[in-house]
Amino acid sequence: MARWPAPGRCKQRLSRGLGPLRAAQIQQVLTAHTLAVASQLKGVEVVVAMDGLGPRAARRCFGARGCPRWVTQGRGSLGVRMQRQINRARREGAHAVVLIGSDLPQLELADLAAGFACLGAAAGDGCDLVLGPAADGGYWLIGLHQGQPSLLAGIPWGSDQVMGCTLERAAGLGLDVGLLATRRDLDWPEDLLPWR
Repeated sequence: MARWPAPGRCKQRLSRGLGPLRAAQIQQVLTAHTLAVASQLKGVEVVVAMDGLGPRAARRCFGARGCPRWVTQGRGSLGVRMQRQINRARREGAHAVVLIGSDLPQLELADLAAGFACLGAAAGDGCDLVLGPAADGGYWLIGLHQGQPSLLAGIPWGSDQVMGCTLERAAGLGLDVGLLATRRDLDWPEDLLPWR
């Protein structure tokens, strides 16, 4: 899941400290990195769910990067948009769906492989839910075998409560949860310090 890397349309928190143009350039680099890593995973269809652009612009952006497939995220909260992508993938026959953002400089192929491995090859063969915790209290990866609308509804997105609320919901739904390594995503100017 990514935002269109255009000034004023992405990385709002990063824009406050660096300006919209620099934030958009960083978003563009992060999106390219995410696509490069995800495309290395064998046996998995990579679909970019983009926010903030129309179909023609998406064709230009992703056609140039060799991305085989993209869709729009649609309207609604982050939870609604994520649930929409999970539902779409399940309708299309996916046994497991893993969603990642495009703001993780540390993303490696092994991270994605671990997410799918935790879920197992088919429904019922692994955990029900896998999360990659983010250092800021959110998560950088979420994976499920099937949609769980109540899992993603009403979460205080963008806060340090995201992971805690999601784990509480998962426990209430009786979901078996697997956790991956904690990673730092890139949201604020100070998050750039390790990468300078």
